[in-house]
Amino acid sequence: MRTLGAQFERAVEEIARDGHFAGVEIVQTGTRGRGDGTVLNVTIDREGGVDVRTCERIAGAINARLQTFEESYRLEVESAGLNRPLTKPGDYERFAGRDAKIVTSLQVRGNKTHRGVLRGVRGTAVILQTENGELPLPLETIKTANLEYDVRADLKRAKELRKHHA
Repeated sequence: MRTLGAQFERAVEEIARDGHFAGVEIVQTGTRGRGDGTVLNVTIDREGGVDVRTCERIAGAINARLQTFEESYRLEVESAGLNRPLTKPGDYERFAGRDAKIVTSLQVRGNKTHRGVLRGVRGTAVILQTENGELPLPLETIKTANLEYDVRADLKRAKELRKHHA
């Protein structure tokens, strides 16, 4: 018999291949125990962002696949958001040119937390452009990585666009 966590992972894999959810990317999944049951979490993304309706549709599809389980669980389906997690090597290429925060398990140049502009992957290292130059961060040392949304830069770009179109 399958465990709830294994069935959840299988359900998410099926949804990733389901044509009804074309364009939706499964960014990450997780399960954790809680006093009154299990919490199942799936983070999704899509070009242009994710709306509440998409989260509801994904949740409905997962719940339908888990209906045979009597075990208590709570399902959380959420958008990757503006500070999207970077979870696979391809993410570092896809989001090259964007600001990022990367936390490593080992110190690199005296720090474990690094901020800068993604420049992609070279060999087995993510390249981060910092104010001190290029910083190669070995993929195997990356603990967490996220895009960093800078609202001030976004407002400045919008102001410049309005200025040029006026």
